Amino acid sequence: ATLMLGRVVRPRYGAHPRLAIQGPLEARLHHADLTVLGGLNEGAWPPEAPVDPWMSRPMRLQFGLPSPERRTGLSAHDFAQAFCAPEVLVTRSEKVEGSPAVASRWLQRLDTVLEGALDAETLAGIRERDGALVALARQLDRPARVVSCARPQPRPPVAARPRRLSVTQIERWLRDPYTIYARHILRLRPLDEIDADPGALERGIILHDVFEAFVRDHPAGPLPPDALPKLLALGRARFMDLAHAPGVAALWWPRFERAAEAFVARETVRRPAIRSSHVEVDGRIEIPAPAGPFTLTGKADRIDLKHGGGAEILDYKTGSLPKVKDVAAGFNPQLALEGLMLRRGGFADVPETADAADLTYWQLSGGRTPLETRPAAGKIPAAELIEEAEAGLARLVAAFDDPARAYAARPASAWALAYNDYEHLARIREWALAEADP
Repeated sequence: ATLMLGRVVRPRYGAHPRLAIQGPLEARLHHADLTVLGGLNEGAWPPEAPVDPWMSRPMRLQFGLPSPERRTGLSAHDFAQAFCAPEVLVTRSEKVEGSPAVASRWLQRLDTVLEGALDAETLAGIRERDGALVALARQLDRPARVVSCARPQPRPPVAARPRRLSVTQIERWLRDPYTIYARHILRLRPLDEIDADPGALERGIILHDVFEAFVRDHPAGPLPPDALPKLLALGRARFMDLAHAPGVAALWWPRFERAAEAFVARETVRRPAIRSSHVEVDGRIEIPAPAGPFTLTGKADRIDLKHGGGAEILDYKTGSLPKVKDVAAGFNPQLALEGLMLRRGGFADVPETADAADLTYWQLSGGRTPLETRPAAGKIPAAELIEEAEAGLARLVAAFDDPARAYAARPASAWALAYNDYEHLARIREWALAEADP
């Protein structure tokens, strides 16, 4: 049940020749020996009156359109017709998605009529019979015994454990090792939603692509006078991919315009100190470990080599920035590990080895503050952050080279991932409640 939470599984058509599951409209034309009326809760049967965002009630009246409550009348008609079947069971759920539900107005009126029409003894007999039916229904789902699910702690052999991870996966390894187990050992991948609207991920990809193309076209020297029109032209071309979602494009484009204007203004100020810029640079280094070399890979959004020596690594963010305390504690090591790769000459497209004097986040939200920059760990020097990340990664790899070390699910709730594709697989809600209730 936990794994299927939120999933819709439709039964195979024609599974039983004598059973039919129908909606109120289909049921109007059918007769059955036994009719079960389910879902008799307010909001389901009858459904809530829809709120029209475009036309008010007086406007609907002037246009000759039916009132929103017309559906309630149709629901009452369907209920009355189905209730007149030879044998009827009237049911409802006491809770919907964990919250108490209100009985349908049809049931409430029936209770009122029965209380006035029947004597107390007859009414008590009806309720006793109903209670017996409910008890039988509950007995169907009652297991012989209940065994609490324990926190998953798989211990695969060292030979099956990954020897290559990206800098973004290191954060997941630190916060929730089970996600690494599910993705890289079990090789499970989440499926994309069918026909889903573009979201934050797609917006981030589009903006990364646009700024990457712009900096690639102007890797060094001052920006041209028409830099902003060129950047906007790149944006228009990339936003064509959202032609199937014009509403989303209309919402995102003004934000992109503000972010682009702020980006060009910031670049104009920074360019005199930059010798060359390198975007979407692939990197790779090896870390010595007890079970053999471990390969760390990554792709830096941007590396700027300075005229006076040293470099600055930039990470574009379209959402919220990582917390300073998380970066300082080593739970957001992406930029620091990219700095380590740069120090060791791991970026093949960067012509030289350099120390990352600055590790900087650029938040390109396009909001009230279109572009905000922040050092990765606040006042902590980049060199210190890189050294701590190097030592922490070595300890992490060595720890999981021990066959007794488990890929535990969410070892510390305080550092849990904000988004976890494998939360349902780890059954976190089930064992977390069991651990909280000793």
